[in-house]
Amino acid sequence: MAEHVIRVLLVDDHQVVRRGLRTFLEVQGDIEVVGEAADGQEGVERAEELRPDVILMDVKMPGTDGIEALRRLRAAGSTARVLIVTSFTEQRTVVPALRAGAAGYVYKDVDPVALADAIRSVHAGHVLLQPEVAGALLSQDQAGGAGQGRGNALTDRETEVLTLIADGRSNREIARALVLSEKTVKTHVSNILMKLDLADRTQAALWAVRNGVGG
Repeated sequence: MAEHVIRVLLVDDHQVVRRGLRTFLEVQGDIEVVGEAADGQEGVERAEELRPDVILMDVKMPGTDGIEALRRLRAAGSTARVLIVTSFTEQRTVVPALRAGAAGYVYKDVDPVALADAIRSVHAGHVLLQPEVAGALLSQDQAGGAGQGRGNALTDRETEVLTLIADGRSNREIARALVLSEKTVKTHVSNILMKLDLADRTQAALWAVRNGVGG
């Protein structure tokens, strides 16, 4: 029996997809599917009711789509980590979803082991940025060089921490790498978010990718 079971909510308008995801996850001893929802609004409501650790969210759904659901979850103060479940051709919708607060994404044809690893990864505080999505972010923002000036306000240590965030490291891993306490790392992360005017570490990782920090 796992010490801590990761509680997962499935949000997808296709029942067959939800059933497939549930089947994938039922064999994992440390992951439990606590509920399902057929659209974004129901997903937000179920998230408030069930308090999952991780939400697997489709982007394109009738009614309230995944991006709007992400915004509503953030406005409601949800602490769940959202993992987008999408197809390979949906980069144009995945990038806005990441900017809206998603912790990363996996493909709908993902194998069970990779899906379970992705859930564990985002639950641990990592950010899943695949190369093709990072490339899409860079191409969208290259012309404007958005936010580069704000990076000058970071100290050398904060830049080191941001580099490791961009590499997908959790606070514990950053603390180990830089020989710091987790509490000190959390303080650095808070300072980075404040100085760069960002909402969370997912946005910090995206900012770092766009501005050539880490990677």
